[in-house]
Amino acid sequence: GAKMMIMASGALKPIGGHILLHSSATQMFLRKGKSLAPTVGRAKEHVMKLVDSPNCPESKASYKLDESGWTDI
Repeated sequence: GAKMMIMASGALKPIGGHILLHSSATQMFLRKGKSLAPTVGRAKEHVMKLVDSPNCPESKASYKLDESGWTDI
């Protein structure tokens, strides 16, 4: 079901509005993380949190986006 989550910075708004939020079965939060070591170039760590899904438990994963694409950390 739909959840209302409030963080210190204020209310989170779903991309696509509440209609898309209520019609989707899986909900994820995506956020930017910290910069990785200088040897990695300009890559930054990103975090994906699976919040609500009928088939998967709540979980978190880190990844980076760089010139070669999407890479798990």
